[in-house]
Amino acid sequence: METLREQLKIQKIQKRQEVKQSEAARHRNSTLLQDVQKIEDRLRGRQLPRPDLLALETRYWASVEESIPAWEHFLLGKGPHPAHVPGQSPRRAKQKPSTAKGKGLPPLPKPRTARPDQ
Repeated sequence: METLREQLKIQKIQKRQEVKQSEAARHRNSTLLQDVQKIEDRLRGRQLPRPDLLALETRYWASVEESIPAWEHFLLGKGPHPAHVPGQSPRRAKQKPSTAKGKGLPPLPKPRTARPDQ
């Protein structure tokens, strides 16, 4: 009889713990659902970009997708640079005078020699 009473007591304790865990989970789920609904409301309230910007973006991505094969060929080392025209050497970007080698930079320090101890 006492064993049965102990088992019932243990079952009641377990049941209380399960109820508490269930309530905590329900509260978490409710909070998460509210957060998702707030985010959805914010997203619905946003204005779409202007039609001309949307069209410009669409054309940009279309041109990017068209040029992917040429660049892929070049980057894999299987072909020339996509902007390279046969018969011409590739152009190099011009440097600004302030960044050109030796111009606009301070002189390098002179190397120091070791002084003998006095």
